[in-house]
Amino acid sequence: MSYEFLKEALKPAGKTKADLSVGSTLMAGGTAGILNWAVAIPADVLKSRLQTAPEGTYPRGIRDVFAKLRREEGLTALYKGATPVFLRAFPANAACFFGYELAMGLLHKHFPNL
Repeated sequence: MSYEFLKEALKPAGKTKADLSVGSTLMAGGTAGILNWAVAIPADVLKSRLQTAPEGTYPRGIRDVFAKLRREEGLTALYKGATPVFLRAFPANAACFFGYELAMGLLHKHFPNL
């Protein structure tokens, strides 16, 4: 959703999203990746803590992980490790969405009726 919103925001006036430059496509894809991780990283942190804890540490599962994290470290701990995730997310998602747009363009060129 964020990728499509960003493409719409970055498209040239009077043009379509298909007219986006390579730079705009990369910017939209990279930014969409960061926005995705901004939403997903808290759940990922909780999941990772649950997976790496000794068995029996959290009898109620993810609810116990969250309660302990909030009590001992505060809610900002949900974003521990966010910086490297965001640094990786931008180029990885920029390349992924660029590849997607390239593939879709080639498919539409060679198979216009699909």
